[in-house]
Amino acid sequence: MTHLGHFDHNAHHHPFLLARVPAGARTALDVGCGHEAFARKLAERGLAVTAVDRHVEASAPGVDFRRADALVDDLGGPYDFVSCLAALHHMPLVPALTRLRSLVRPGGVVAILGLAREEGFRDRALSLASVPLNVVMRLLRDDPVDDAPVRDWSLSLREIKAEADVLMSGARFRRHLFWRYSLVWTAAAPHSRTP
Repeated sequence: MTHLGHFDHNAHHHPFLLARVPAGARTALDVGCGHEAFARKLAERGLAVTAVDRHVEASAPGVDFRRADALVDDLGGPYDFVSCLAALHHMPLVPALTRLRSLVRPGGVVAILGLAREEGFRDRALSLASVPLNVVMRLLRDDPVDDAPVRDWSLSLREIKAEADVLMSGARFRRHLFWRYSLVWTAAAPHSRTP
């Protein structure tokens, strides 16, 4: 019998998220970092990384880990890049988006990889396509298991987008394979003054 390994759906999307780090970025915050797999990749790119999680204790070279509540604790900043992977649905949406927005400096980027309720043909088609691909990936990979808390998601992407359109005008959304979506928002840069 063929062994099925563990396939980390979030890690599969790390290259997409790393490509959203703005040129010249020096600082990053990873919210809901779990065991810091993504935070480590940010640090390997030379960024000074702060990683926060309420439930997990972690340690990685080049990463300042803080056990903290992202909604209420002092997280420092502002940062050039703020990431939140599979953690947004653990928090109330509007306060979480408001807080993430406040932690990024002008010209910086907020990148969210999230989970949302399926709604409509396109969502269901991507979900259906993900099932056999998930089996194939589990045959090819055996990623470490992240034992961070799991929580079901209740909001649809349409509902999340409606709130983000108000709080993060211009945010770009994309549905991905393996039951994920991305939200990428760039904070407005200050207007340059002309003499």
